[in-house]
Amino acid sequence: MDSIIPLLSDPAAWAALVTLVVLEVVLGIDNLIFISILSNKLPEHQRQKARRIGIGLALVMRLALLSMIAFIVSLTTPVFDLGISGPLGEHGEPTFETQFSWRDIILIIGGLFLVWKATKEIHHSVDPEPSGEALDKKGKAVLGFGSAIIQIIALDAVFSIDSILTAVGMTDDVPIMMAAVIITVIVMLVAADPLANFINANPTVVMLALGFLLMIGAVLIADGFGVHVPKGYIYAAMAFSAMVEALNIWSRNGREKKRGNSPVPSNGEIA
Repeated sequence: MDSIIPLLSDPAAWAALVTLVVLEVVLGIDNLIFISILSNKLPEHQRQKARRIGIGLALVMRLALLSMIAFIVSLTTPVFDLGISGPLGEHGEPTFETQFSWRDIILIIGGLFLVWKATKEIHHSVDPEPSGEALDKKGKAVLGFGSAIIQIIALDAVFSIDSILTAVGMTDDVPIMMAAVIITVIVMLVAADPLANFINANPTVVMLALGFLLMIGAVLIADGFGVHVPKGYIYAAMAFSAMVEALNIWSRNGREKKRGNSPVPSNGEIA
């Protein structure tokens, strides 16, 4: 408590908290999209429960990892090196490297899982013959609740480690990190149902979201190999794509509204 009181009167601490919350919310979008898509494949009465459990586990993992800061920081220590590296970039660092830490290994595994999962879901979405697996064109929920929670836990772990390492890079004050994580998870809880319902009501958004997950998985793999793609580029591309899709939805709703107000011809066909 003695260490928290001085932070409350420190403008720099408040600035760090606001900045960290914004960063954590942006990083949490990836996690939230995955949870939303996965929960929408469950029976309707289980969807909200799965989202609450998934986001609650994300909070527990983040707070648990914050209590082990020394261990988390040690994850960036190289554990083995294949001795391969790319040419030096403009900042004097290799463009890629094969010196792997536990963080790199976790990011690569998580990225591969996201690429596999997103590719599988895209395949089910475009397959003219539904295979009866996790994603059904007719909206039939065939994913088991336990399977959904296990997949959410796996991705929660990857995103949690990335989130905590970002927090460690922003501030040294654990209370600020914990406050930022709690605020971020509250925002995720508030946004979870509206986002999931929006995705469920707009099938084209599902494909866009799966494309985001595919891109994020590729970026995680690249990051594991030392190829650091600026996050600003990623989220700018996501924001632009989302804006274009919003215009498409707006246009489509306008056409449907106009069609609904059109008179019915005498032959019984809709104009």
